[in-house]
Amino acid sequence: MEESSPRMTGAPELPVNISPAVAAHAEGEEIEVLESTEVLPEEAWKLLFEKYDPENTGCISAEQFRDLLATHGSELDPHKLEVLLALADGNADGKICYQDLVNLMSNKRSNSFRRAILQGSRQLKGCSLRDEVGLGLSQRLVRHVAYETLPREVDRKWYFDSYTYCPPPWFILAITIAEVAVFMFYGIQLDRLVLQVSSPAFLKSPLPYHPQLRAQAWRFLSYVFMHTGIEHLSLNMAMQLLVGVPLEMVHGAQRIGLIYVCGVLAGSLAVSVADMTAPVVGSSGGVYALVSAHLANVVMNWSGMKCQFKLFRMAMALVCMSVEFGRAVWLRFYPPALPSCPNPSFVAHLGGVLVGLTLGVVVLQNYEQRLQEQSLFWIFFCVYTLFVLCAVFWNVFAYSLLDVRIPPAP
Repeated sequence: MEESSPRMTGAPELPVNISPAVAAHAEGEEIEVLESTEVLPEEAWKLLFEKYDPENTGCISAEQFRDLLATHGSELDPHKLEVLLALADGNADGKICYQDLVNLMSNKRSNSFRRAILQGSRQLKGCSLRDEVGLGLSQRLVRHVAYETLPREVDRKWYFDSYTYCPPPWFILAITIAEVAVFMFYGIQLDRLVLQVSSPAFLKSPLPYHPQLRAQAWRFLSYVFMHTGIEHLSLNMAMQLLVGVPLEMVHGAQRIGLIYVCGVLAGSLAVSVADMTAPVVGSSGGVYALVSAHLANVVMNWSGMKCQFKLFRMAMALVCMSVEFGRAVWLRFYPPALPSCPNPSFVAHLGGVLVGLTLGVVVLQNYEQRLQEQSLFWIFFCVYTLFVLCAVFWNVFAYSLLDVRIPPAP
């Protein structure tokens, strides 16, 4: 694993003031703290531990633990060594158990361990990540991403130390490439790149959502690959890459994929409920879920967010979203002269925003805490699931009960 900082070459000096930016915070669950290539084998640590614990109680004092690290911790990364020192300084009972060390090495952390780290990190002071010099291009990029997305210095520093570009932000890149490829394919097939939706054959693809074909359930998701024109694609891809890639670098593909897919599904279902005669195309549901979640996170943590020109950039993001949304509204009510049916709906944008402001904000609140440990996540996830179930029943029964006049299938 590539490290972002030099290793210690000799026995470490134990500083009195240890930077809080390198101590793990209390809420993280899956933090890689020690690597098997950096430390003594577990059996060796056990023997050393027993040397300081002749009565075999399984615990030693914090002072003995510090001595153990000072003597045998020379191969540890200094930042990770300081995490252990924070544990020694912050343990309320003044004791370190061997199981704490084992859990630390195996990426498991108990609630008491997290509380000890938090207590220790509160006592530590030091310079910020922004003050570090001599960084390479990739390290500066990671630092930039950290300041763009994380509100606390301890989170930014820990992310900077642990990020390895493996895996890369593959989800956003893959979905973007697929959307561009599909757009180019239909652009060549329809002989139209600007305002493809004006082609009578545009909605004959098996991908867009159409109310007459809503029984083909894949269309509630596959519509994301179709766009009304190159201007629609350009705005969505710009926001998707500029916001989605940094978020995925920090939060991972699973979390960002969850927000994106939930936004896409909420967009088509919202259209099927609120704009029942309209088709849906475009990735705006997923894009707006990501952007609105990120903007809400910035607003909620305004004082902690240290990204440059944050007010100007928020204003530009809102302008781009407004332009794209206004364009969708205009096309919905003032379609081109030769549409094969009413133009795609703008309601999908609103569905994505609602997902971003609820489920998305909770997912982005803490980049390390497991989602299943967040009560708000389960509340919003249950609300979202209830909405999906109600929308499904609506699609099954409401169209016939309300005698909605659906445009013919393309």
